[in-house]
Amino acid sequence: MIFSKIRAIFTIIQMAITVTITIILMYLFNKHNRVIRRAWGRLQMTLLGITLEIEGELDPNATMQIMNHQSVIDIIIFEYLHPKNIAWVAKKEIADLPWFGHILKAPDMIIIERESKSSLMKLIKDTKKRLDDNRPIAIFPEGTRSNGKKMRKFKAGAKLIAEKNNLIVQPVVIIGTRDILDSQKLLQKSGVVKIIYLPSVEAVRKTPWYEEIEENMRKVLEKEIRNERRCNLVGN
Repeated sequence: MIFSKIRAIFTIIQMAITVTITIILMYLFNKHNRVIRRAWGRLQMTLLGITLEIEGELDPNATMQIMNHQSVIDIIIFEYLHPKNIAWVAKKEIADLPWFGHILKAPDMIIIERESKSSLMKLIKDTKKRLDDNRPIAIFPEGTRSNGKKMRKFKAGAKLIAEKNNLIVQPVVIIGTRDILDSQKLLQKSGVVKIIYLPSVEAVRKTPWYEEIEENMRKVLEKEIRNERRCNLVGN
């Protein structure tokens, strides 16, 4: 436990340093900001001791990936994995952070102010602009982090964006990132993260595509958690 806390403190310090360097490099070499972000993701994978287990394949034709969210590690992994210049949908509270908010501003991510109707219109406009620039959208439909064991109810934002732009949506289930870095308990350890790419679907209005994706992701996550608990019991 003590070693995990020491590692967590080290992680917070090194992230503050490497994020600062990444922001500076993105402003200096903005045309190459995707290469810079991916290199940062690769560095974090090494420093955090993450081993990936991947099931399924990333759909190169998908224009939106939706993922369950439990840790900042989720973002790091996708910055490392995704071959394209993904555009994250992120909360304004993060963008407003002194200095570190530039991690969203420098690469021109999509910033949304929750509970704001005017921000909703801006979200639609900004999303279309990123798509026109050939940038797939990445979003956490839960709206905030979960405990990693259960998914929260999906918000309507991802559905609105997808249907408005007739997107091809690929759901992705992430398992284990909360175990790698728990910022609330201040614990960090090396380990395996499992990424499950589910089949893509077309965001067709007046069909239950969004509800079906949410249900499928929930079932997959719960099944994986049950299997993990079973393995732990057998191991003990």
